[in-house]
Amino acid sequence: MRSTRIAACLGMIVALPGAATAAETATVQSLLRQEFAIVGATTSRTGGGVLFLQKKDQLFLCFVTETPQSPTVTTRYCKPVE
Repeated sequence: MRSTRIAACLGMIVALPGAATAAETATVQSLLRQEFAIVGATTSRTGGGVLFLQKKDQLFLCFVTETPQSPTVTTRYCKPVE
């Protein structure tokens, strides 16, 4: 069963050409460099914002955070939406 999950994860990485791989963590900035567009935004119940980035049939959900003292808004993490 474990090898099946590993194969599924590898298949997902292969299915996302040009998207961030395990070696490069996806961020809003890295996805924008790959010509993803922000197609939606909302707030999170846990604080911060949520951005939806899309390129053709690929969709990512990214959580961002900031504080009054932070110089920038920071990507907490991004995940592909299946």
